[in-house]
Amino acid sequence: MKILMVLTSHDQLGNTGKKTGFWLEEFAAPYYIFKDAGAEVTLASPKGGQPPLDPKSDEPDFQTAATERFHQDPAARQVLANTVKLADVKEPDFDAVFYPGGHGPLWDLAEDQKSISLIEDFFAANKPIAAVCHAPGVFRHTLRQDGKPLVSGKSVTGFTNTEEAAVQLVDVVPFLVEDMLKDKGGHYSKKDDWAPYVVQDGKLVTGQNPASSEETAQTLMGLILV
Repeated sequence: MKILMVLTSHDQLGNTGKKTGFWLEEFAAPYYIFKDAGAEVTLASPKGGQPPLDPKSDEPDFQTAATERFHQDPAARQVLANTVKLADVKEPDFDAVFYPGGHGPLWDLAEDQKSISLIEDFFAANKPIAAVCHAPGVFRHTLRQDGKPLVSGKSVTGFTNTEEAAVQLVDVVPFLVEDMLKDKGGHYSKKDDWAPYVVQDGKLVTGQNPASSEETAQTLMGLILV
């Protein structure tokens, strides 16, 4: 069982002068679910090497059992520091792909042609694809083989407009995940802000926010093991 996790390489929060990147919980919780299930996990990012961590996600208020485990796991930190370049991975080598969120993916992975084609390859091969929180933004330009948006007609979720408003970044992000998924024909649904919520439609799994990362990963695992 081989799982690819794709992380952002983007560390600038628009023009604010602040840093962003991937959200620690959304990487750590799925990573350990996959590892504890015996999966071989490969980490990739557009630039390779150490992906930028959103500093806010490392603050005490956002720590979980999974993030604490990561901080005490030198082997995992070493793997994260040496992600392979996205250009060097291909769909046939993996059973599934998982995209952790954080704001970073809205700038690079959503527009990255390699990421776009990789997702399209996984979809065409009927392999499980999962994305949590802001990571469903990676479906912005992905298409099915019939030329329609990949999420068109699919039940999906992702970071809500009201959650984005709560963190005061509506005017900073390049696009709103909720609006984009709706614009692309997705059947978007959500629960209360910050409540765990995961939607599965066929082999496509999406989670609403950081609280949804564990369940999103577990749902993906269930699809691999079928």
